[in-house]
Amino acid sequence: MPVKRKRIIDFRKNRSWSEGLTIIMQLGLTMAGSIIFCFFVGFYIDKWLGVKGLFTFIFILLGVIGGGYTTYRQIMEITEDKNHWKDDEGP
Repeated sequence: MPVKRKRIIDFRKNRSWSEGLTIIMQLGLTMAGSIIFCFFVGFYIDKWLGVKGLFTFIFILLGVIGGGYTTYRQIMEITEDKNHWKDDEGP
């Protein structure tokens, strides 16, 4: 009976793959966190004022806009860092 070996990912060998996965996870969690946070803020304001869904809708839109803006800034920062490293390498 053959012995099954566990597959262990060596992140040092697959550095670009793991960095890409980290960036994607960070952007997704930023967007989702912003929308979920704004949803609950809007939900509790609706509950407090006795309005049905108005502030929830408004705050979800604000969450999408804010999350989109934040992820855009993060992407620009990442691409700027990569361009900065390319420029520093020299001729």
